[in-house]
Amino acid sequence: MSDRYGRQSVLPEIGPAGQARLAGAHVLVVGAGGLGCAVLPYLAAAGVGRLSIVDHDTVEESNLHRQPLYRMSDLGAPKALAARAALSALNPGVAVAARVERLTPANASTLVAGADVVVDAADSFAVTYILSDVCHGTGRVLVSASVLGWSGYVGVFCGGGPSYRAVFPELPRRTGSCAESGVLGTAVGVMGTLQAHLVLAVLLDITPSVRGRLLSLDLRTLHIGTISFQGAAEPQEQPLPFIDATEVTTDDVVVDLRSLAEAPVSPFAAALRVDVEALEGAHVRLPHERRAVLCCRSGLRAWRAGRALQAAGYQRLALVALNE
Repeated sequence: MSDRYGRQSVLPEIGPAGQARLAGAHVLVVGAGGLGCAVLPYLAAAGVGRLSIVDHDTVEESNLHRQPLYRMSDLGAPKALAARAALSALNPGVAVAARVERLTPANASTLVAGADVVVDAADSFAVTYILSDVCHGTGRVLVSASVLGWSGYVGVFCGGGPSYRAVFPELPRRTGSCAESGVLGTAVGVMGTLQAHLVLAVLLDITPSVRGRLLSLDLRTLHIGTISFQGAAEPQEQPLPFIDATEVTTDDVVVDLRSLAEAPVSPFAAALRVDVEALEGAHVRLPHERRAVLCCRSGLRAWRAGRALQAAGYQRLALVALNE
């Protein structure tokens, strides 16, 4: 065995057999931003044999305070490709595949199918629920994290345990973004490193198991909380599924919840322009016999509108996140 892994393979929980398990593993990492930039180098350094990176974005200077995997020379480059180059330089023994694309409901099943563990590092509501649905249905383990400001959480879902929907059946009514609310680079790094640690614990089958557990951190107050959600029940009501924009048909009633100022042109020519408050207030009625497809930028307003329509008796509903 190479000296590269000597300091970790000497651990009794790992040894040569555990190192071989890591070498034979395949991890899909969705998102090569702040979380991904912490997850990826630690997995590569640990000797995880195959890493697949999915990210549609390019490197910007404003990323660098929390994405130290990149350099000034990477500005303008696709993050997935820049990350692959950095990881290959770090550990040439790891096979790294990069896909410069968004994760969507259309490609999620194919991407997840080849992985042993899936890492949700996209920090997107739509991506998290899409991945949870696919992982829950296929028995794959999902390690998901989110961070904003000084705090965040990380948990291990699916893989025979409760899904993300079982723990978080509802989205918040409103939330901030890193651009709007800010984020501390070290907070992102801590959460991403914890994701990498949990992935290794799953691959090595460390006991006690990390499955069905969630860790929350407030790095301003240094408060740490842990919960076990192993007994969480899956939602019994019909879930609100995210679908790909290409799955929308002419038979659907499409509602674009974005304002004209936010998006002057909708990708759906026949879309109704309605704000979410109008649907929540039952000021707009849609035909019950047709599927209603609710669209917004991140999926958050679409979720709120979908919940309002479910409460009003609508059953055929789908959500589309247009820019996440």
